[in-house]
Amino acid sequence: MLLILNSNFLNFEYYLRNSMNVTENQSLKHLNTFGIDASARYFAECTSLEEIKAVLSDKKYSGATKLILGGGSNLLFTKDFDGLVIKNNLKGIELIKEDADFYYVRSAGGEVWHEFVMHCIDHNYAGLENLSLIPGNVGASPMQNIGAYGVEIKDSFHELQAFHINDKALHIFTNTDCKFGYRESVFKRELKDQFIITAVTFKLHKHPVLNTSYGAIEKELEAMGITNPTIQSVSKAVCNIRSSKLPDPKKIGNAGSFFKNPEVLKSKYEALQNEFPAVVGYPLENGNVKLAAGWLIEQCGWKGKSSGDAGVHKLQALVLVNYGNAKGNEIYDLSTKILESVKEKFGVELEREVNII
Repeated sequence: MLLILNSNFLNFEYYLRNSMNVTENQSLKHLNTFGIDASARYFAECTSLEEIKAVLSDKKYSGATKLILGGGSNLLFTKDFDGLVIKNNLKGIELIKEDADFYYVRSAGGEVWHEFVMHCIDHNYAGLENLSLIPGNVGASPMQNIGAYGVEIKDSFHELQAFHINDKALHIFTNTDCKFGYRESVFKRELKDQFIITAVTFKLHKHPVLNTSYGAIEKELEAMGITNPTIQSVSKAVCNIRSSKLPDPKKIGNAGSFFKNPEVLKSKYEALQNEFPAVVGYPLENGNVKLAAGWLIEQCGWKGKSSGDAGVHKLQALVLVNYGNAKGNEIYDLSTKILESVKEKFGVELEREVNII
């Protein structure tokens, strides 16, 4: 018997589009680290580039606002999302090449960041150890040039692959193309909401160059009895420090640091020093000074304060938390009050690091 298939079924994207499970009015409470009870009008979890292409090619969602969701660790929902949420769940890590000095390691965008860092450490790929235990997925890491303890993504970033939401084409971005800055990239500015980062390649050292001078790493290594640190011991020290200072999102809803450390002119810093001798600042190569936002917030009396279930963490004033059932707009309103009080007391304008939806 001759089986004649409808020509539509010969189109792989048509097949995917009609077999994918796109849900409606999907709860996002367990998909954002703040634990905000928001929902998406449409929701699709994509495990391949073909599935991403398929859902974006579906005319049903062509006019819908799109939100690409990774680990949900750098956003605050203040309302339901009346559009299409695409959960990037692309997986895979591979060593694509190496030379005398470097390993080039590519990770799919849906990999959990900390698990990727641990994979690199287990294989002695050096350069990311200071970025251990940062929440989120690999695909989001270059978007805000994540950083900690004197290291940023841009220091070991090689290139990324991104899918353009409108023209449905893959693009390659180099380090220069990404226009990295302090918690900034081209994907947070002129190319915001235009791309899905599907894979990121890192250039990692064969011969480690350890950075232990920032923060309390050296002190923690000493407490651990480590005199000749390795990337493994530095990672462990960073995990210990972060665990002691920052709340676990699985226990208390939060998105890590809510505010950026502000950069001010040296003259402004000197004026602040005259009035507040204990002000914390770090000189920058451009002559300006980066202030410790946590110190500014703490001096305004916010550390440990709460309003209902929305609060400021008792150990780290940079971190806003959801103690249970806070609404996103309650946390946002709290952040506004903090911004206003810091500006009034110090004449310094803080900027939110978290994306507000």
